[in-house]
Amino acid sequence: MKKNIYMREAILLAHKSKNSGEIPVGCIIVDKCNKIISRAFNTVKTDKDPTAHAEINAIRFACKKLKTDRLIDHDMYVTLEPCIMCAVAISRAKIRRLYYGADDLQYGSINGNFNFFQSKNCNHIPEIYDNIDKNECENILNNFFKDKR
Repeated sequence: MKKNIYMREAILLAHKSKNSGEIPVGCIIVDKCNKIISRAFNTVKTDKDPTAHAEINAIRFACKKLKTDRLIDHDMYVTLEPCIMCAVAISRAKIRRLYYGADDLQYGSINGNFNFFQSKNCNHIPEIYDNIDKNECENILNNFFKDKR
């Protein structure tokens, strides 16, 4: 199943993020021909930028590479449910499908406290698929925070 191959790639990026001291979230963007267009992970602390989430970084890299501000016919794979900021960016970029691993019940924008994609302010709703390699995605995060304590 292709989606698991792409999530595996996002999981590898989450490990890179963790090794950099960042919250371990990885993200990739794939085009309609199943080619990976962009790879990214959290760089909030590294860049000293609160917007440098994996999803935002991946969207920025993909848009710059493709010289566009829209990622129509592109799919995103991310290890953690996007926050509201990232959900807005996903909507604005018009991502076709969103696949994510672990739920974020505190800050998540889908299964968390607020479902942005069901709000009247959302102008584009991607197809959403959750719980892709959920256990592994959760374990990366849980181990990261456990090691911090």
